[in-house]
Amino acid sequence: MKHLMVRLTVIVASPVLAAWVVAVPANGAVNVPEHHNHNSRDGLYIDPAFTTANAAALKRDTNFDGTISGNVYAQPLYIEGGPGGRAMVIAVTESNNVYALDAATGKVIWQDHVGAPVPLANLPCGDIDPLGITGTPIVDLPSRTLFLDAMTTPDGGATKKHLIYALNVDTGTTNNGWPVDVNTNATRNQCF
Repeated sequence: MKHLMVRLTVIVASPVLAAWVVAVPANGAVNVPEHHNHNSRDGLYIDPAFTTANAAALKRDTNFDGTISGNVYAQPLYIEGGPGGRAMVIAVTESNNVYALDAATGKVIWQDHVGAPVPLANLPCGDIDPLGITGTPIVDLPSRTLFLDAMTTPDGGATKKHLIYALNVDTGTTNNGWPVDVNTNATRNQCF
């Protein structure tokens, strides 16, 4: 279970995202564009505004509809100033689905399916079934680009490919020149 804090806390209970509203004043941009919200990604990100007292004030927003398809292993990301100036939550799934959800309502802003995930039966090891997008993506805010790694199988299982995608964070469209096939550019791991 992962969570984002401050005005919106997202608790992942795949396949549904449930939102909790926190009564905390905003102090500027609160983007969470990467795992643990810092470049070293070496520890748990804790928002200083998320205190025990503020946590006690959490109330479930029953109007938030964050329904998505697929198991979520990656940390959802939070981006202020999305399309139309509204904040959004980006979530990815093992089914290779990518979602941008309105942070206030949970409604889908855009979604993309980046390819067929690999069934566990077609892998020599592991315990994720199917295997798709497992790692937390990253958003490069200046270029408005979402980068992610997806395990795909273009032929239903015999061929397995790690593809790195660069998507426009506002529209979900794949940027020119992407995806990049990791298998052709890196040494292969024994697990795939």
